Amino acid sequence: MPFATTPLTDATIAAAARAWDLPLDGTPVRLYGGEDSAAYRVGDVVLRIGPAERGSAEIEWCHGIAAHAAARLAEPIVPLPVRTPSGATVARVDGRPVSLSPHVDGEWLDADDAGRRRAAARLLARLHRALAAAEPPSRPCPSLMDPGLYEPFPATDDPLADPVLDAWLADRAGHPRHPLHGDWYRGNLLIADGGRIAAILDWDEAWTGPPEFEVAAAAREYGSHWDTDLTAARRFVDDYLDAGGTAPPLSDDELAQLIRHRLRCEVAAAERYGHVPDADDIAYHRRQVDLFTRLRPA
Repeated sequence: MPFATTPLTDATIAAAARAWDLPLDGTPVRLYGGEDSAAYRVGDVVLRIGPAERGSAEIEWCHGIAAHAAARLAEPIVPLPVRTPSGATVARVDGRPVSLSPHVDGEWLDADDAGRRRAAARLLARLHRALAAAEPPSRPCPSLMDPGLYEPFPATDDPLADPVLDAWLADRAGHPRHPLHGDWYRGNLLIADGGRIAAILDWDEAWTGPPEFEVAAAAREYGSHWDTDLTAARRFVDDYLDAGGTAPPLSDDELAQLIRHRLRCEVAAAERYGHVPDADDIAYHRRQVDLFTRLRPA
């Protein structure tokens, strides 16, 4: 998947410095990653520029979920956005949402490292326990994961159409829910020297839903990414459950259906924020549709 190419201009830096009443000195460095937002290190802070289509209220809501988790987790460090003098965590600069957060050194978690995969599962369990009692207001707009669960999936005749999955999700919508990170991707966990998880990044996809939806998506991320063999994904789920996560145990069919829901939502959202897919995007989403089809329970 491509990363956002939004440039950081001198005018943007100056506007952000005024909004936060902070000096932003140093040569900007584009940080690796970010499909919707571009992050730049400027001195000791990270300046993050989101897509113009993303509303400030949505980002503020997501930042609130991160703040709730940070107040309850001793480890890892959660780099929270810096508030402006008015108390906001988002400013609009040239029509785009901009936020600041402290910089944290680290590298992406290696999903091939069994010990770190286990640590990611156990951390997710702790995060879910920390978020379980949170009662935020309703999300200002639907999340990536809402279609098919809390709102109808767009009518379609393509391979994403699945009335059986729709009916299954309609029943799941009544399951207990609480706030979730939304994207337990390995690039959103930074590893510091010594191997400890130093930061949870990117709360832009935070939402409120049954925790098993996040567990299943993460299990695929840290399992066999394109394989219908769910053995590795099952290990992630078991590590999560052993650590006391809030999601219920999952059968293989339930795990497969939850993964299929995530795949379908990602494909459906591929062109949001004005992104025009290139050949690599199209090939990637074709693989997602193929896996969606092959994972269908018998």
